[in-house]
Amino acid sequence: MRVSATVRKVEREMSEFILNLSCPDRPGIVASVSNELYQRGFNIRESHQFGDLEAERFFMRVAVESAASFVSLDTFNESFGATAQAFNMTWRVHDKSIKPRVLLMVSKFDHCLVDLLYRSEIGSLEMDVIGVVSNHEDARERVETSGIPFYYWPVSPETKGANEAKLNALIASEHIELIVLARYMQILSPEFAAQYPDRIINIHHSFLPSFKGAVPYSRAFERGVKMIGATAHFVTGDLDEGPIITQGVADIKHDMNVSDLIDVGRDVERRTLAQAIRLYTQRRILTNGIKTVVFQ
Repeated sequence: MRVSATVRKVEREMSEFILNLSCPDRPGIVASVSNELYQRGFNIRESHQFGDLEAERFFMRVAVESAASFVSLDTFNESFGATAQAFNMTWRVHDKSIKPRVLLMVSKFDHCLVDLLYRSEIGSLEMDVIGVVSNHEDARERVETSGIPFYYWPVSPETKGANEAKLNALIASEHIELIVLARYMQILSPEFAAQYPDRIINIHHSFLPSFKGAVPYSRAFERGVKMIGATAHFVTGDLDEGPIITQGVADIKHDMNVSDLIDVGRDVERRTLAQAIRLYTQRRILTNGIKTVVFQ
């Protein structure tokens, strides 16, 4: 099955694509894919593959460039269709020249938001931030200073449904590919999450042991933890149980106070979320049931 991609025509002499695919595992997949690409005039720049023995499923990521002249994304899709059908592939081709259009969502804690905006501005993350949605006004000045639209939508039990309707409309009108919950502290409904499989990334703290609630760092300090961390994952209808993309950890020393833990924890959250988004924008993540295959 082919998943369609948004096309933006760019005039250039050479085409670069990333092909992601998965299918039932059987002999001949790599040979057939490589031969098809060769026959169509493509040069393979990078290739990764993985066979899941338990799931009996094969995963592959191939970065290619046209060896001679420009090839459109539509042409690539059409030419690869027969091979994909022969192996019952789920697949998608990405044009490397097109940056993903991203919507960021945040509440009061803006450390992840500010980090992502900075990384986007300097080109460390190849993405176009189209807007920022928040249920608080705190981040407005920072966002609008960057020339990015800021949408202030307060959330209450009475407005939650209407807000998700507005969010759906914004995603559609702005052709948003990826939604990032950069410490957005409101729970999205399972119905909303189901509309965007593998397109919503969340970051949350993850402790060993785990501490939940409003003041997790204070509880972790009380228990004298020696390590804290963060997890970035795709959002599903099951709260904080979507497929994990990246995880980060940091050591804690006995002489640290609660403020120190918060500072360390926020740094881990920033790094972990940025790495997850980088992997997404580089098209290195393939979902495998409730898990992910990450080609690095």
